[in-house]
Amino acid sequence: MKMQRLLGSLICCSFLAAGATAADPVPPLDLPESQATSAAEMKPYEEVIEHTDATIEMLPIPGGVFTMGTPDTEEGREDSEGPLHQVEVSPFWMGKYEITWEQYEIWGDELDTIRRRLLKSKETPRDAVVDGFTRPTEPYTDMTFGMGSGRHPAICMTQHAARTYCQWLSAKTGRYYRLPTEAEWEYACRAGTKTAYSFGDDPEMLDDYAWYGENTNDQYEPVGQKKPNPWGLYDMHGNVSEWVLDQYLPDFYKTSAKLNPLAIPKVLFPRVVRGGGWDNDPELLRSGARIASSEEWKEQDPQLPQSIWYHTDALSVGFRIVRPLTVPSEKERAEFWENTQPEQLDPPEGE
Repeated sequence: MKMQRLLGSLICCSFLAAGATAADPVPPLDLPESQATSAAEMKPYEEVIEHTDATIEMLPIPGGVFTMGTPDTEEGREDSEGPLHQVEVSPFWMGKYEITWEQYEIWGDELDTIRRRLLKSKETPRDAVVDGFTRPTEPYTDMTFGMGSGRHPAICMTQHAARTYCQWLSAKTGRYYRLPTEAEWEYACRAGTKTAYSFGDDPEMLDDYAWYGENTNDQYEPVGQKKPNPWGLYDMHGNVSEWVLDQYLPDFYKTSAKLNPLAIPKVLFPRVVRGGGWDNDPELLRSGARIASSEEWKEQDPQLPQSIWYHTDALSVGFRIVRPLTVPSEKERAEFWENTQPEQLDPPEGE
């Protein structure tokens, strides 16, 4: 099985290297609403996960310039949230909701492949790419921890797992998906606002917009139950914190680029999650709050070496996806968007 997965990974890398564009030899799944050549043409659409009933709702996020970071006067502010600085981000689509278990488990449990074979469905050009694709090892415990699956947000994955899910989805659909950068996430969360939260500065209003430490029964909730932010994105505050692509660097804002900044990861810890989760206090749900990952998130993993796929102690960490309007080249992906160190590999079979 591991050899099969490695082969799938190599095939996928070849696919991704070719670029998931209209000229790609593996055509994208035909979704007219997903097509755009400019920001003005971008529309909401539902990405389809072939051979399943699952879809992922995507919303257009216009590019623009915004003030990233938080002012010294904001309650709960940390030094790493400054200085305030102007950032420009390019247009992209973003998941309307956090990725749910019903969307995530298709990858991990190979449900799409199993269903296609059982139903003897016709193989698509994309199936040859994703069959045998790199997938996570079997979890050593129930990663929902009894809090619910289905429309509940997927949790407990490493950033590597979230990145690999995006690569699988890219191969699966023929459209390029990835995690957002920290700048893209904050830009989308603020949605044109400059206050502590996308609805204002008063944490007393959080009950209308977020699941967090003061209104949950010590667990996450199904996505989309609260009010959305001004751009229609749900659960940007609370429910689960969300992985972004960046390394956590406390001083990054002092030197970061003005256009599409990204702190390329060079070490495993710490990396960044945003938005706060069901077990956090209001200050960690602020639009500008930065949360650093920790090795303690793997503390209960009994395996040696510990899994590259699971953070068993990160019960309030999930992710949502983005799709950039401008598809990066192979070189840009290798040097920037897909650049992460150190390389993450499962141990050799038998160890």
